[in-house]
Amino acid sequence: MEMKNKKPSHVQSVERAMILLNIMAAERSDMSLTDISRQSGWPKSTVYGLLSTLRDYRFAEQSAETGHYRLGARLFELGNVVAKSWDVCAIAKPHLRRLCESVGETVHLAMESDGEVLYLDKVEPKQLIRIVSEVGGRLPMHCSGLGKVLLAYMNEAEVMQVAEKRGLTQMTPRTITSLPKLFEELEKVRSQGYCMDNGEIMNNLRCVAAPIFDVYGAARYAVSVSGLDSNMRGEPLNRAIKQVIHVAGVISGAIGAKASSDA
Repeated sequence: MEMKNKKPSHVQSVERAMILLNIMAAERSDMSLTDISRQSGWPKSTVYGLLSTLRDYRFAEQSAETGHYRLGARLFELGNVVAKSWDVCAIAKPHLRRLCESVGETVHLAMESDGEVLYLDKVEPKQLIRIVSEVGGRLPMHCSGLGKVLLAYMNEAEVMQVAEKRGLTQMTPRTITSLPKLFEELEKVRSQGYCMDNGEIMNNLRCVAAPIFDVYGAARYAVSVSGLDSNMRGEPLNRAIKQVIHVAGVISGAIGAKASSDA
């Protein structure tokens, strides 16, 4: 790929990194090193060095299963700093608000980023007791409803990579701290279509989360309802489970996911 509008003040390595990001953005799916090298017109060794640097700074991510590359979540984080957001936030917002009004508890939208849960949006009910969280904040994956529901739709290698990088730190007496138990929990999550956090990250806090699928069928995002354990029991809990699954499905459809009957 020819560098357009090149100026004497340009730093070649920086310019090439920007070109690679644009190539991956235009492709809209994971790309192999060979594909990126072919589209850029640069040797694989050059492309690999650039991608390795972008990956280390989380501007690019590499699949543990295929070795292919895609844009990294750091791009979103920087966008959030300058008050920009991804389309999924705008699409999900009205559904998050209705969910919050329906269940009367805090609602979150999140994604996985560098082995952690990254909050993308939050809607709070009008009540004195609030959940301590903020957009752009992070949570461990193994002990949160949002994190476990996202882990449930990763392959085994990716889950193990997250566990190795971030550990399985015990946050409360109920936290899962072993891989066998975690994999058992993730199987349960997949079978029921939602995830529960019963005081695993914070005592007396309960969370229900469901996956949001993208056009490629990947669980890129998740939505949750969080509240005090005393408020999320019996019928209120059942209603929250039904509502969060429904809203996750609606948002999935809105961002291009196929209905299960179309699969």
